[in-house]
Amino acid sequence: MDKKARMEELIKVLNEASEAYYALDNEIMSNYEYDKLYDELVALEEELGVTLSNSPTINVGYEAVKNLPKEAHEKPMLSLSKTKSRDELRDFLGGHKGILSWKLDGLTIVLTYKDGELFKAVTRGNGEVGEVITQNAKVFKNIPLKINYKEDLIIRGEAVISYKDFEDINSKISEADAKFKNPRNLCSGSVRALDSKVTKERNVRFLAFNLVSTDKDFENSFENQFLFLKELGFEVVPYKVVTENNIIDTVDWYSKEIETFEIPSDGLVLTYDDLAYGASLGTTAKSPRNAIAFKWQDEIKETTLTEVEWSASRTGLINPVAIFDTIELEGTNVSRASLHNISYIEDMKLGIGDKITVYKANMIIPQIAENLTGSGKLEIPSTCPVCGEKTEVRNDNGTKMLYCTNPDCAAKKIKSFAHYCERNAMNIEGLSEQTLEKFIGLGFITSFKDIYHLENHKEAIINMEGFGNKSYDNLVASVDKSRECYIYNFINSLGITGIGLANAKLICKENDYDINKLMNASEESLLEIDGLGDVLAKNIYSYMHNDDNIAMINSLLSELSFIKIEIDENSQTLSGKTFVITGSLNNYANRDELKKIIEDKGGKVAGSVSNKTTALINNDTASMSSKNKKAKDLGVEIISEEDFINKYLEG
Repeated sequence: MDKKARMEELIKVLNEASEAYYALDNEIMSNYEYDKLYDELVALEEELGVTLSNSPTINVGYEAVKNLPKEAHEKPMLSLSKTKSRDELRDFLGGHKGILSWKLDGLTIVLTYKDGELFKAVTRGNGEVGEVITQNAKVFKNIPLKINYKEDLIIRGEAVISYKDFEDINSKISEADAKFKNPRNLCSGSVRALDSKVTKERNVRFLAFNLVSTDKDFENSFENQFLFLKELGFEVVPYKVVTENNIIDTVDWYSKEIETFEIPSDGLVLTYDDLAYGASLGTTAKSPRNAIAFKWQDEIKETTLTEVEWSASRTGLINPVAIFDTIELEGTNVSRASLHNISYIEDMKLGIGDKITVYKANMIIPQIAENLTGSGKLEIPSTCPVCGEKTEVRNDNGTKMLYCTNPDCAAKKIKSFAHYCERNAMNIEGLSEQTLEKFIGLGFITSFKDIYHLENHKEAIINMEGFGNKSYDNLVASVDKSRECYIYNFINSLGITGIGLANAKLICKENDYDINKLMNASEESLLEIDGLGDVLAKNIYSYMHNDDNIAMINSLLSELSFIKIEIDENSQTLSGKTFVITGSLNNYANRDELKKIIEDKGGKVAGSVSNKTTALINNDTASMSSKNKKAKDLGVEIISEEDFINKYLEG
């Protein structure tokens, strides 16, 4: 390919990546890959003396999406020129004092204040036209809606979401392939959401980094602008004052600090403190000359691809992870990196035994930089690693992904495993949905019984990210503790449709807390249980007469022992009585405490008032609530806590 054709190809690829990143919140290539191709394009343009009109070296950002109103910026937002050299940063200062701050990885926002109030918020967009997100900005976690400054004020800053908030939000998303890829992706979608309620729930923060327009005198100091913004109540991007003498040491400090910095950052920004000097330098077609961005010089090391681990998720998506000979990067040992999807594997031409280079994106996330061998011999599994059924490659919006075709794959049943481990079921701590998804995806858990034999995978678990010896020991201890349980917690853990803890207690009590009696109970005997109902009686009967369920329960009974429940018939003073509890309580910590007292004495607690209700317990006996009204209509007694204690416990 000649150099002109290569230049055109690079422009096409880079513009597609920019469109995905800025307009669609989809990162289709890493920063490392983008920078590498961008630098190649710059070199070709310099060599040929040609710059095409659609080149990303002269265009800024990408067009704003169509879902939000657009508005032109008062002053165009240019992109900073970049370097990865500490020496170039020092030379850039040229004897001047500078401000070195984090280059935050979020979404740039321009705020306008008029008469002391937030008037407008606009995204960066393409640098000239952005999207109006004023209503969303008003619900950012830390943004001042009113400030003690009445003159017009325009500031720029970065909307960001912390790593912790990112992880918390992702942990609540059940579908593996619906999870957000990174905090920047999450932040961009949150800031531009059409419903500001979504934005508010995401804990978006705004960190100011530049004062664009104001009449105030800052004594020719960029730092004084930061101090002024702090006084007004803005959170500003953390920064340090630097000179030629300390800038390299300061960059080294930042390179260590990023390991624990709570906000995503992809580098640093160096700005002249001398405002007049910086302004006198003017701009290029794309970049201002008063500041420069520093991109981390990625530490890259060579290693050997030894294995690809295929991990199934609850949606059936099977994710590939590269396993390679351990190397040390940025001070930590690394042996794993995501391979994303089948298209990525094909583009990288991967094969077991290939020599690859690895780096940490933003000095944090391991990524493969290059495949030096390019054998292309990696076999895509034809069967699911969890259930062993057939897989298929599907094209999802131009990207090839691997899926399990089995609708009954254990990986798709994470909710049932999570329910089994819940506090009111088997009460196993340490097996969150996120952890279960990893274990199931790796084939450690395919049935409930496997939970009791995690020691078979001890080494693999200890070496998993987020685990270690202590986490493993705590998990195994919790699993072992669950081996001795109440039968009703076990019945609840099975996830039988409609059978929660309350109904499980009712069923177990009527079957003398005997698992064999319960498993062999006739449909007629179950239908006779007062308070159970026809539908639930049929559900429990059908479940207990399914061959697969019977085999599963029997396999678990070899792992478990039930705590014997001694019943003092003399204490069953509430036997045959049903209560409904509503409203706030005074004598009990919560409804569960009162419910336990009633059940311990042989009574039942229902969720709604019926003609079988003995009494409705409500401290506001005169309330016009729907439960009070229904109780009055049915002639059911409405009593306070004190009435209940005096009449039913002490009477």
